[in-house]
Order: sequence, then structure tokens, then C-alpha cells
Amino acid sequence: MSSAERLLARMRQTAAGWGQDNLDALYKGFGFQAREGKHTVYKHPKYPQLRATVPRHGSLAKGYVRYAVKLIDTLKSLEEGGDE
Repeated sequence: MSSAERLLARMRQTAAGWGQDNLDALYKGFGFQAREGKHTVYKHPKYPQLRATVPRHGSLAKGYVRYAVKLIDTLKSLEEGGDE
């Protein structure tokens, strides 16, 4: 199991207490590319419809983590030939 997979499993257990660095590691671990600005925008090169925006301050709302988990699940479904 890769470090991104382990991180995803831990984020599934709790959405609290994660920072921007954790989401950066998660998204990049699953192949997303980052564009830095006031916010960091993550976009998957193979599936450009998969996109997330993360603010660049210390603490993040739980919704950003929940969205990241949902987005990675969508990515996995697309890679397995799903139709999401």
C-alpha cells in the first residue's frame, strides 16, 4: 500500500486535523498536478474534470478533506472503467 493510500485510509476515518500539506501529499500521490496562487488548484492530467481548490492557510475545514476523499474515489472509479 502506497503512502497516498495510507493517507487516504486515515482521512476516511476522520476529516479533522488535516492541513494543506496533507492534502498536497494526497493529491500529488494520486497523480494530480498543482497550480499555486492564493489557493492551490489541483487538476488531474488524464481527467481534467477532476479538480479541487484548497486555500493556502494553516487549518482547513473538514469539507476540504471530505471532498478530497470523494474526488479520489471518483478517480479510482474512472481508472477502473466506471462511468462517474
